[in-house]
Amino acid sequence: MSSSSQHSSKSGSFTSRLASVFKSKPGGKKLTKGRPDGCTYDAGASGSVRQLTQSTSKSAQTGEVWNETEMLHSLLRRDSNDSLASNNKRSNWFDAGVNRKPGEDILFRLPQGLWEHIVSYISPADSANLAFSCKRFHSILGPGPWLALDLPENHQYKVNFLLPMDRLYPDHLFCFPCATYHIRIQKGEERLKHVHTLNLIYNCPNPKQQSKARITPGWTLPFVFVQLAFRGHRYGPEYGIPLDALNRRYKCRNSEWTHQVRYHFHQGHLLLRVVSTCFAESQLPPSLQRHLLYCREDYTPYFSVCAHWRDGELMNNCKCALDHIPPYKETIARQLQKGPQISLALRNPNVFITLCQKCRPMRRCPECPTEYLVELKLAEDKNDPDRLRRFKQAIVVTRWSDLGDGTSPDGPEWKACITEGDTGFDSFKSLTRRGLSGTFESQSGVTIPGQRMMSLNPQNEKKGEEGHNWY
Repeated sequence: MSSSSQHSSKSGSFTSRLASVFKSKPGGKKLTKGRPDGCTYDAGASGSVRQLTQSTSKSAQTGEVWNETEMLHSLLRRDSNDSLASNNKRSNWFDAGVNRKPGEDILFRLPQGLWEHIVSYISPADSANLAFSCKRFHSILGPGPWLALDLPENHQYKVNFLLPMDRLYPDHLFCFPCATYHIRIQKGEERLKHVHTLNLIYNCPNPKQQSKARITPGWTLPFVFVQLAFRGHRYGPEYGIPLDALNRRYKCRNSEWTHQVRYHFHQGHLLLRVVSTCFAESQLPPSLQRHLLYCREDYTPYFSVCAHWRDGELMNNCKCALDHIPPYKETIARQLQKGPQISLALRNPNVFITLCQKCRPMRRCPECPTEYLVELKLAEDKNDPDRLRRFKQAIVVTRWSDLGDGTSPDGPEWKACITEGDTGFDSFKSLTRRGLSGTFESQSGVTIPGQRMMSLNPQNEKKGEEGHNWY
């Protein structure tokens, strides 16, 4: 070998060696003892291994998730049952009282006697609810709020405290005179019966103090049935009775009057309708008119009325309507049997009657939510053996009333309907422009004749039984 060739090989030996070190070998693989800490790898299709990402879950600058495994797991847990279960577990953890302990300790940090001073500014019912809220307040207040509810002067507060628990006792019924829950004797089988029939809903030591509304002679609506109807409507059949169980159709035992009683729920209130019908003769004297309209036991009307029926024009309107009944149809031969005088008007009397301006309009009681309508209708009397007189005129008195929301017998609507004295209820301000009659009849698609709505007592005279217009 010449000297020049040896020099070139020696001079290029360092660069060639350095290039050969950094030159990648085809098909070669780097050998490592193990996976470096904090790195993840992915093998490609060619079999080469390359480093993908660091194992840090979030970027220090942007906060984005760089770990692909964490990204996939977060997508799987979104809106899934696992996330709901974790949320429920977290909420149960808080409800278990883990973070509630410091808040309860605040109650004991207050000076002694401060809670007693605060309770002195609230009602006995509110103080009992506060002591009933948790064990801490019960230990602070002691049995004082419970003992205060048993005092006679706090009877109404005890009712206000116990009444919201009505949903917890389906087998019991709250008694307002006793302010306690009695066990129902006839659970689910409670039905309205005549006043002369024993009808116990529960064993109560104060049965005479039970509130009730008069429907017709011999029939009343105790407030306990209003409670049962509302409980069945709000909570279910286990708590009360269906509203249809209160509907009745019956005939009066002491007269010829027939009655149809029906109820309807409207916007949380119980509406009542009573249709009373009785056949009437024409040209009745005043004594027979009273005999037709009044019950001789207590001199109350045979039809359904509110407690203010004596004050106003109700009975005068009924007597005026009876005066409009035409005489029966009589042939000339029958007229000649009575005498020589003949009336051609009796041969074909008008059976369609129009009442006058006094008795035709509807009347609204100004002291309670009650409306009346007096009508004359042609009906068939199947009990009359004379076929020529089987179709007769009948007086029909319809009453509509709002009995309230059923929460208490001291409710404004219920109390106004059964109390004769002044309760401060103004029906023309409380009721809307649409009458109770229209509201009730609209639920069955029936329309009543369009009539004016006038006051039952235009002169606002409150003489009661001392007056004479009612009789």
